[in-house]
Amino acid sequence: MGMMKEFKEFAMKGNVMDMAVGIIIGSAFGKIIASLVTDVIMPPVGILLGGVDFSNLSFVLKEATEVAEAVTLNYGMFINTVVDFTIIAFAIFIMIKAINSAKKKEEEKPAVPPKPSEEVVLLKDIRDALKK
Repeated sequence: MGMMKEFKEFAMKGNVMDMAVGIIIGSAFGKIIASLVTDVIMPPVGILLGGVDFSNLSFVLKEATEVAEAVTLNYGMFINTVVDFTIIAFAIFIMIKAINSAKKKEEEKPAVPPKPSEEVVLLKDIRDALKK
């Protein structure tokens, strides 16, 4: 039973919950970037390169037969995926850079000294009264 309790404490920590939210948002972000690359970026790039449709670029390794489909090496889809990855990696780099910059600014703020407790204030008052 100790292991279940330990796992529950681990799973309920803020970092794990933040990571779960990050993964969910990241997967949705990945789909948005994939659509951006496939539907928005690559068509104009294909036109600039002479009407190339990257999603259909492939090498036929083995021709189709009556019993088997053709075996192809789909390098156009790989190019799309590399562009996806590059855009996502750059976006994550920018986000992390912004977060680190914000943390650095927060660390640079001078720390406000904590107020002394009531006991310390009373002891100082007593000390000052005795000096008089």
